[in-house]
Amino acid sequence: MADSAGITTPAASNDIRGHIARVLEIATILHRQGRLHQSEQLYRRILAIGPNHFGALCGLGMLCGQSGRRDDAVWMLRHAAIVAGGSADAQMHLGTIFAALDHSAEAIAHYENALAIDPRHAGAHNNIGVVLQRLGRLEDAVAHFEQALAIAPDLAEARGSLGNALRALGRRDEAVAQYEQALAIRPGHADLHNNLAGVLQMLGRSEEAIAHYEQALALKPDYAEAHFNLGNALQDLGRHVEAMARYERAIALKPDFAAAHNNLGNGLQKLGRFEQAIVHYRRALAIQPGYGDAHHNLGNALLALDCNEEAIAHYEQAIAVDSAKAELHNNMGTALHEIGRLEEAYRAYEKAVELAPRAAAIHLNLASLKPFTAGDPRLATLEKLFEDVGSLGVDDQIGLHFALGKAFADLEQPERSFRHLSAGNALKRRQIAYDESETLRTFERIRATFTPRLLQQKPGGGDDSPVPVFVVGMPRSGTTLVEQVLASHSRVFGAGEREDFREAVSALKGPNDTPAFPELAAAMSAEDLRRLGSHYVGRVSATSPEAARIVDKMPINVLYLGLIHMALPRARVIHVRRDPVDSCLSCFSLLFTGDLPHTYDLGELGRYYGAYAALMEHWRSVLPPGVMLEVRYEDVVDDLETQARRLVAHCGLDWEDACLAFHQTQRPVHTASVTQVRQPIYRSSVGRWRPYGHLLQPLLQALGAAAVDTAPSQ
Repeated sequence: MADSAGITTPAASNDIRGHIARVLEIATILHRQGRLHQSEQLYRRILAIGPNHFGALCGLGMLCGQSGRRDDAVWMLRHAAIVAGGSADAQMHLGTIFAALDHSAEAIAHYENALAIDPRHAGAHNNIGVVLQRLGRLEDAVAHFEQALAIAPDLAEARGSLGNALRALGRRDEAVAQYEQALAIRPGHADLHNNLAGVLQMLGRSEEAIAHYEQALALKPDYAEAHFNLGNALQDLGRHVEAMARYERAIALKPDFAAAHNNLGNGLQKLGRFEQAIVHYRRALAIQPGYGDAHHNLGNALLALDCNEEAIAHYEQAIAVDSAKAELHNNMGTALHEIGRLEEAYRAYEKAVELAPRAAAIHLNLASLKPFTAGDPRLATLEKLFEDVGSLGVDDQIGLHFALGKAFADLEQPERSFRHLSAGNALKRRQIAYDESETLRTFERIRATFTPRLLQQKPGGGDDSPVPVFVVGMPRSGTTLVEQVLASHSRVFGAGEREDFREAVSALKGPNDTPAFPELAAAMSAEDLRRLGSHYVGRVSATSPEAARIVDKMPINVLYLGLIHMALPRARVIHVRRDPVDSCLSCFSLLFTGDLPHTYDLGELGRYYGAYAALMEHWRSVLPPGVMLEVRYEDVVDDLETQARRLVAHCGLDWEDACLAFHQTQRPVHTASVTQVRQPIYRSSVGRWRPYGHLLQPLLQALGAAAVDTAPSQ
């Protein structure tokens, strides 16, 4: 019997195979659960018994790859390939593992081995196509997907993969057809719904896309990518709050989802919630430091908060990732422009124009930075672009007209300038909804509400902070210049055009949740006024806690001066006046970024000015003496020191000579006067309208009908 030692009987062999199968099953379960150490021990136990066990070699090879031991993984899998021999399924399995390890060439080789064994193996064609698509060989991938479908027309995976490749090739309608056929075969496939939705979104079929994203999520509620994609579709439709909820859900499911943090930041930024947006951009960059879009978007949010230097640093990092984006260079130019780094801003705008020569909005930024002179190459570029103006989108046509209007004005060609300004304004006016009658009625309602009796009945209310200074007037009347003079004082912070008071007033509601202003002012208690004033002071003081005075130069605050005095009785008001025709023509010459719908038609502009002038006359009659100081722009440019001393004294501050060197003050300026306030005082804007006088009849008639004095400024 001794010579039979070591011989395994058939029964014993079956027992060992059964034991190995059970161990492999447990090892595989542990592997899927991520318990890699325990799984590896079991794989190695199997290989100690049978060194050529295909399943254990494959499992251990995959595990080594997941653990970062790529050399061990490749050795195991190559050994498994020898064992696999002529099995097509085994070759397929090896190809899939090599593909997961990003060994594309070896993955394709094993799939091709499977096809050599079984030429009608549709799955092998599909898998080769997937790897080729990953390598960017899209046409080759399409050929393999089509071969897979010629063999197995109902192979949903191949139809979905073909849809992916066609989408990447820009053949979107064909991609939709493939996804729809795949879903007809497998209607419960969440990925197919998600991918079809993505193509529909690209085709502008957003509502259909949303329906498919929702079907994907009904099938797979924890599908983070589908939540993210649905957020993008909702964002495209302007449904920002719903979009943000989807991004938040994606982040809850996948906290390190950098793109979801970035896009949530975008949604917050669209709603003006810049500080919250910044938190998410920074989180995206902590996850993915080289995320160019997140750097760009963070720069935009910082720019909105006047953190220009930090914004510039992030634009630089975004440009390092992708220097071919014109928008990046344009935004960099804006950040530099606002803080007075004009030469650098000019170079940034030039680069943006070079990258996007048909983007007229960028040409307009470049045009605004310095005057045009004879032979200026910028004019030749604009005129060349104008030869093909009909091929531009409406926004670019508008920007081009305003840029040419600026160029010909600088070159003292008023007829040509006005022709372009009129065309640009007419196009812009057609884009906006402006209810002129309601706007003019609002002025009348304010005058009727804020009577001398009302202001006399409300003493002792409000917040008694002396910090706020409101600089008001028509746009382009000199308010930015006055703010810059004051902000040059060591104890004054220029906060720019703040929305805080308007937003606080908009939040007030009357009966049945109707807008409260102006009528509800009469019913406000002393405590109501104190709350309103304190809310405003808290918001603006956060911008510069140490400042003795903070200047808010939002022009629309002219509507609220009566309520401002009731809520902030110690606040100072400065009204800046300018020749009405100069002021209105300057408005008509600019493409504003803010909400100024009355500035794009000369008649509407003149009637608005008349209503504004009547309201300011009303405030003169009802506000207590000493609350409001009025200065004329023309007086400021004629005698800066006298007027600057009046401004500083009105704010209750001691004089500082720095106020005369306002153009040297380094601070962000966001208004259209950003370039002008970087220069010493000049008088060339006084009487600017005279060469255009015969062209301005609709404006002059409207001003005359409103009894506005249009006598030329001296």
